[in-house]
Amino acid sequence: MYLSLWPGKPYPLGSAWDGKGTNFALFSENATGVELCLFDKKGRETRLSLTEVSNFVWHCYVPSIGPGQRYGFRVHGEYAPERGYRFNPNKLLIDPYAKAIEGDIKFGKEIFGYDWDHPDLDLSFSHDDSAHLIPKGIVIDETFDWENDLLLQTPRHESIIYELHPKGFTQLHPDIPPELRGTYAGLAHPAAISHLQSLGITAVELMPVHHYLAYPGHLQGKGLRNYWGYDSINYFAPYSGYSASGNAGQQVTEFKQMVKALHQAGIEVILDVVYNHTGEGNQLGPTLSLQGIDNTSYYRVVEDDFRYYMDFTGCGNSLNVRHPQVLKLIMDSLRYWVLEMHVDGFRFDLASALARELYAVDRLAAFLTSSIKILS
Repeated sequence: MYLSLWPGKPYPLGSAWDGKGTNFALFSENATGVELCLFDKKGRETRLSLTEVSNFVWHCYVPSIGPGQRYGFRVHGEYAPERGYRFNPNKLLIDPYAKAIEGDIKFGKEIFGYDWDHPDLDLSFSHDDSAHLIPKGIVIDETFDWENDLLLQTPRHESIIYELHPKGFTQLHPDIPPELRGTYAGLAHPAAISHLQSLGITAVELMPVHHYLAYPGHLQGKGLRNYWGYDSINYFAPYSGYSASGNAGQQVTEFKQMVKALHQAGIEVILDVVYNHTGEGNQLGPTLSLQGIDNTSYYRVVEDDFRYYMDFTGCGNSLNVRHPQVLKLIMDSLRYWVLEMHVDGFRFDLASALARELYAVDRLAAFLTSSIKILS
């Protein structure tokens, strides 16, 4: 498949459709090369090498590419875990700014940057291609008729917040159609809303809806899955497993319709967000996105041994919020969910990890001051 490749722009990051084509942009400070990988409906891959770089942002514009296009990235660079570099172009990487992701990551040795069977573990290099196990990002049409929907801004002292799991809350509800149970549409159903109103609820706090790693290795072997969702792999895309309408961008529209319906019923939507770590785990974890895009920029590594991660979370890694691009990633995500998805607020999981200096928590850390400005 032949595709024209124009220079494009470094902003916005991720994929942005303008009605005629799509701009793609990815930040990587230490990469030596980036390939945009486009996939057709049969899974056939077309790789486009990006040559335009502005302030460490690799970018291009592809005419005629529009909503529904499946894509990912391959990032080239040094593979030297002892120095913190884990570039491996054999691994297809999820765009950290993707607004929709088509499905779950499938577990297998191919998603790891190193060779499972090698005695040096993560110091070895895997030549296995992971594309068939990695869900693709989806280019979306972001237009939506909000019908003058606004944030409700219920006074704090009048708020009654109901924390719920977006799937579990409706999964067994007898008055919700079976095809809508466990979904955003199910939560927007009149039966669900009527129940919340009968309790006097003014806000629902949704447990994590950011697209997450549903089948980590320690659960896969037991025939189990990650139910709770506290292993994000992307901070923009609503988890497609909670969508009744489809996973090729429809999940975004369905989420917006849910928020609008709840707002019309006088109920705010608050998100439980997990910006302190990702589902890529420690040095033995899989290479799914940030680790392969630019490990030492996105994650905090041990200062005297870059092979290992600073783990303030108990989940294997901690985001490097001291890096301006990582702070920007979080702020861009918060801004997106408020401005484009119309959510009313956030509950930050383990927020102290985002304000860490070495070990102590800095009450004036950039994350805290920046997030307060966005939410005020």
